[in-house]
Amino acid sequence: MKKHILFFVGFVLLSPFAIRAQQANVNLDFNPHKNTEGLNPFSAPLNSPEVHDDQTVTFRLRAPEATKVVLPPGAIHTSNDLGNEPIPFVKGEDGIWSLTIGPLIPDMYAYHFHVDGVQIPDPSNTYAAFTAMPPYSQLVVHGNEPAYYDARNVPHGNVTRHVYYSGVTNGQRELYVYTPPCYDPKETYPVLYLVGGSGELPSNWVYDGRVNFIMDNLLAEDNAVPMIIAIPNNQIIHRNHPNHAELTFDLFERELREHVIPLVDKSYATIDSPKGRAISGLSMGGRHSMFIGFRSLDLFANFGILSAGDSDAETSLAHFLNDPDVNDKVDYLFVGQGTKEATSFFNHRCQALHEALVNHNIDHEYYIGGHGGHDWGTWRHLLYYRFLPNLWKSN
Repeated sequence: MKKHILFFVGFVLLSPFAIRAQQANVNLDFNPHKNTEGLNPFSAPLNSPEVHDDQTVTFRLRAPEATKVVLPPGAIHTSNDLGNEPIPFVKGEDGIWSLTIGPLIPDMYAYHFHVDGVQIPDPSNTYAAFTAMPPYSQLVVHGNEPAYYDARNVPHGNVTRHVYYSGVTNGQRELYVYTPPCYDPKETYPVLYLVGGSGELPSNWVYDGRVNFIMDNLLAEDNAVPMIIAIPNNQIIHRNHPNHAELTFDLFERELREHVIPLVDKSYATIDSPKGRAISGLSMGGRHSMFIGFRSLDLFANFGILSAGDSDAETSLAHFLNDPDVNDKVDYLFVGQGTKEATSFFNHRCQALHEALVNHNIDHEYYIGGHGGHDWGTWRHLLYYRFLPNLWKSN
């Protein structure tokens, strides 16, 4: 009798760790939307999204009173050539709307539902993004193993959230800082200042961009220089302010000079010189990196312009382009965009910047790659495959 009791107790203790449910949120799984136990996500009415091993995806929504449910165009459509039209769900007799698409390219995608014309996140998906925009849901289409942006079994660095008072915005602001797993305060490290786009917060480079896991994996592969990554909030003025374009660059430059860089240099073992600093960003953050960075060569000697540029670069960047010593002042300049961006209207600014740099014989790397458009699939790809591995490699 005792043997049977001990066996039963052992089984109960071990079984929760042997299998995981969809969206269990126990581990940092690379396949969180795979249904392994037939259990609904906690507090959700049903399973959605469900990613199958053939990379097809089923979305579900309980909305018995709705008359039309669609998956609107977005990152899923762009990366997988699904066109530019909404994809309709089918309503079942039980009031559950469902849609199966794919197979999809393994990656992480942002998406919404439109229900009778109203945009909503997937109410059954626990993977939701918190941004400077209305929330959206996150779809993780898994491959056969953890991807380059997943938490692998490698040494991990730390991400620290700093909260500080800003005299520029007259309020409390936040800053995230990644330190590599090898960080030693007795050593000094270069610092990458990494900024987001129009609707991003600093945390989005961690939760959507996965920059900390990307850096962990690159370091484990011996494919990057150990660095500190500081992620400030570049929402410096209301994005819908009528004078946003005229005000944002001067204000964010002040924020960097008066608060962000001094805080990082005081708190961490940094290389306090332009050669030890880089600035990079996506979309609006790429324009911050370009317009602020190119006029701040006393601060930065390394640049990553992701999915950004300027169609009037010859005029707006004349001071930088016509500097006879610019190639001596800049150590590394990267300009990159996604493959699907290069065939869309987003290409104009990026291509114009590249052409202006070529016209003025300014050394730089220009890269188009990945399967994505103007979305996180592109920006993760640009970081892992080109920008981070080459940053500071020539120093």
